[in-house]
Amino acid sequence: MGSAGGKSAVGWLASVAQDPDGVRREWESNPLGVTLLPAGRLWDVLILRAVLGYPTLDVLTRLVDRPGPVLADFGDARIGFFVPPGTAARWLGTGVRAVGRGTWIVVPYPGRPTGGVRWLVPPDGTGNLTDPVVLELAMHEAAAQQAGG
Repeated sequence: MGSAGGKSAVGWLASVAQDPDGVRREWESNPLGVTLLPAGRLWDVLILRAVLGYPTLDVLTRLVDRPGPVLADFGDARIGFFVPPGTAARWLGTGVRAVGRGTWIVVPYPGRPTGGVRWLVPPDGTGNLTDPVVLELAMHEAAAQQAGG
């Protein structure tokens, strides 16, 4: 990611906080290069176990030119897909943790290596998010592929 894309991604992510400059300072001072950001304002996050999350990301990248931001957690045990705000309140799928308004997530600084949580698909600063309908189709396809062998 170029520096212009990185800066716009940082600005987009930090804009969800009441103190965007404080978020930037936290990213700079935290030795892990992460900060907590509130979900539910510009995005919600749907979190899948990696056993389904990675295959879902593979299918998703075949379905769309560029999915929205995608995170992997510290142990690569879970994958988080950024989706439009309000998705978490409506999500009915089992085995998926829906994170929305009133919750916080650990977010790494875009474009920098961190001590754990990392971007699989970094934000591009445009606000591009994954369509939850397309994500659900990708999840079904990935699960079907796993079941088929």
